Amino acid sequence: MSTHSSQIDEMFKAGAHFGYSKSRRHPTTRPFVFNTKNGVDIINIEKTEEQLKKVTDYVASLAQAGKTIIFVGTKAEAKATITENALALNMPYVIERWIGGTLTNFPEIKKRITKLLDLREQKEKGGLDKYTKKERLMIDREMADMTKNFQGVTGVMKTPDVMFVIDPKKEHIAVTEAHKMKIPVIGIMNTDCNIKDVEYPIVANDGSMTSVVFFTEQIKQAYKKGLLAEKE
Repeated sequence: MSTHSSQIDEMFKAGAHFGYSKSRRHPTTRPFVFNTKNGVDIINIEKTEEQLKKVTDYVASLAQAGKTIIFVGTKAEAKATITENALALNMPYVIERWIGGTLTNFPEIKKRITKLLDLREQKEKGGLDKYTKKERLMIDREMADMTKNFQGVTGVMKTPDVMFVIDPKKEHIAVTEAHKMKIPVIGIMNTDCNIKDVEYPIVANDGSMTSVVFFTEQIKQAYKKGLLAEKE
């Protein structure tokens, strides 16, 4: 590789260059593999940096246009940073199982979110006191399940404009729904993924917490940068 930029150094520190074993490599990621050591692909993160620049420019433009990004990452390594960065931007997010129809049947999902919010309000005002102890227990369980499934999307009033996803292969149901709704997808993906599955791929380690945190932070910072540019 040639002279490293500071961003490339950051990616190295985050372990972004570690791919999966060569046997798991998807053919579309071959141009992004620098070499293979002990059977493990090493990602050419100079090319990753080029992809990241394209994506951050795009994200900044989304901010300027007031677009909404839904953050998706159900891997253990992704949950905390997805939640933190989505909340920092006041964006919707999904960190538990993707519920089928979240995008393709949004009106129905919105009904369930409305029910959850209504039950919460009733509970706060004592409106559930009229039910028996057993009935209240069942309602609490229902609310807990709905909160787990919909917590990150309770404030969503319309279909998001763009999806940001950690590991499109794992989140293939979400990605498929996005495509059906003509929603562009930004994906952090390792060497086992098909880069053609998303419109804005970033080939990098999607199984390391430090790597996932690095790239998710980059998305947040790009959006904030776009907001600042819009105000100037």
